[in-house]
Amino acid sequence: MRYLRNFTVYASILVLLVLTGCGTAEQQQPVISETPKPVDPIADLVGSMSLPEKIGQMILVGMDGTEVQPEISKLIRDSHVGGVILYSDNIASASQTIKLVNDLKQINQDNGAKLPLLLSTDQEGGRVSRLPKQIKAFPASRIIGNTNNPQYAYQVGTALGEAMKAIGLNTDFAPVLDINTNPKNPVIGNRAFGTTAELVSSMGVQEMLGISSQGVIPVVKHFPGHGDTSVDSHLGLPVVDHDLNRLRSIEFVPFSSAIKEGAPMVMVAHILMTKLDPDVPSSMSSKVIQNYLRGELKFSGVVITDDMTMGAVGKVKAIGPATVQSVLAGADIILVGHDPVQQQTVIDALTAAAQSGDIPSSVLDASVYRIIKLKQSFKLSDQPTSSIDIATLNQHIQAALNRE
Repeated sequence: MRYLRNFTVYASILVLLVLTGCGTAEQQQPVISETPKPVDPIADLVGSMSLPEKIGQMILVGMDGTEVQPEISKLIRDSHVGGVILYSDNIASASQTIKLVNDLKQINQDNGAKLPLLLSTDQEGGRVSRLPKQIKAFPASRIIGNTNNPQYAYQVGTALGEAMKAIGLNTDFAPVLDINTNPKNPVIGNRAFGTTAELVSSMGVQEMLGISSQGVIPVVKHFPGHGDTSVDSHLGLPVVDHDLNRLRSIEFVPFSSAIKEGAPMVMVAHILMTKLDPDVPSSMSSKVIQNYLRGELKFSGVVITDDMTMGAVGKVKAIGPATVQSVLAGADIILVGHDPVQQQTVIDALTAAAQSGDIPSSVLDASVYRIIKLKQSFKLSDQPTSSIDIATLNQHIQAALNRE
């Protein structure tokens, strides 16, 4: 009987172990659940875009006239261009500019665009001013720099951003971070804040932050530095022979400072910097863009070329191949400021290169990712801009320009 009782006990224990799942090695293994992959809405958006939509985001175009023309409408509808730059010829008054901007936004919306437009101009102050004449004029950067007051530069930048936003523009190709070290420079001069790296850095960075504070994208320019040139890149190709020690101690300094303070967008110039790349202009050079701007200076934002219709580009190669080379070098946005024929040539060249695999899809996707991130971080929208009170805006500008 004792053996029977023991057997009964042992059997009961065995049954209990089996029923509770503890009887086999397999059952004792812990259940390992897969960690869900993090959601990346930007990557999902890139993945949902067609090739024409991706290439369109990488192109910013100019237009003719003070109202929407068929050419610009077609570029938005058919080529899905991601941005427009306005020049003086496009801007007649505040009300006209607001209507033009709203019409461009409406075309983009009606086209079912996945992203709002970059709506831009060169509003530096001084001789490079695009705002309607009714809006109080801003001083040249040199006048701001002469105060040697970074807080004043921030005030001016804030007013610049407010004025841009008031007429519906969301991207300002300013501030200039070139250092005016060459008195014979035909294109920079008083567009620079001054003649030293320290002054240009302190003033330029603060103006950049002021513009950004208003929800307007500041674009620092013209990397790697246009200050010591004697040729206007609108007409020919400037050549700069400074060695790396000189560039790192002077020309690079303001850009490095701006990048450390979160510069969202950098314009690369059509300049041949022989000690960086002896053969290729900076705007088409992977050495300049990848090795120095992205590598050494650690810039992770959007790179845009200067206008590809400028004379400096034509001195090197045709605009189509030049554009492909710029994208392969690391440019995210190609600026094509003039001529519908040239604009279409750029679109066709990029499309053909992407379809053939000469531009890898990974290159396009990386650029479009950065562009989307930029547009979303500044909360850009195609919602219409309301009419503005010019008198009140001018009071704000005047208050910012007062040094007291």
